[in-house]
Amino acid sequence: MKDDVNFSRVKSAMEFIVANFNRQPKIKEIANHINLSEFHFQRIFKEWAGVSPKKFLQFITLNELKKNIESTKNLIELSETVGLSSQSRIYDLFVNIESVTPQEYKTKGKGINIKYGIHNTAFGLCLIANTSRGICSLEFIDNDLSDTLTIFKEKWKNANIAENAKDTEALIEIIFGNDNKPLNVLLYGTDFQMKVWEALIKIPYGKLASYSSIARLINQPKASRAVGSAIGKNNIAILIPCHRVIQSLGGLGGYKWGKDRKLSIIGYEKINVNQK
Repeated sequence: MKDDVNFSRVKSAMEFIVANFNRQPKIKEIANHINLSEFHFQRIFKEWAGVSPKKFLQFITLNELKKNIESTKNLIELSETVGLSSQSRIYDLFVNIESVTPQEYKTKGKGINIKYGIHNTAFGLCLIANTSRGICSLEFIDNDLSDTLTIFKEKWKNANIAENAKDTEALIEIIFGNDNKPLNVLLYGTDFQMKVWEALIKIPYGKLASYSSIARLINQPKASRAVGSAIGKNNIAILIPCHRVIQSLGGLGGYKWGKDRKLSIIGYEKINVNQK
């Protein structure tokens, strides 16, 4: 797994890039913004991403994002082919989806045992929670650990919840490392949200889709706004890849865990695809 120590610095740089995205700032300007020398900034960035900041920025320009939308515009047809199954992707994870039962939904997880842990990753601190049937939460955390825990525990109010970072560490290694073991996720949402989340895992690693293409994929072409709302309710980052959905014209769109993090994950995936 990539060194996660420098992600806070990389994140600050990405925030600056997002804020100045249209004019594509020079590397020296970005380094100055986070109070590092250009040399030091390039060194820690390459340690984190595996490529130079300049190369990374080439992957996340507006034109490049637009090209990705174009390359996946036939997502509906492609998603029906064997070649687009999660199982066949070199860098992606094979994810099995299960939803909570109507009774579990109604009673907020009554009878479910949940273990959770807080871990560092290449994209910052995260909370991960697991059940015997699969991962039920994976949330990035910036400065709101207590709020994240409160919301998580309220959602699963009647479940048996216990902290056990030792158990969840193995899952973190699979998700953010190089292990392609299959993973199960346990989703908690409405029927519409479930359809949207299921559609997201059909977007190939390193590719992007638009909100409208997801709406077409679930046979509700006029529901782009509702799709965006459902995506915003996703509480399992990376595995349910809502970061791969952007606006039709190439704009980033929203992201529950911050646009800078969304941009960094998109760029990171594109680097891996292009280095295979």
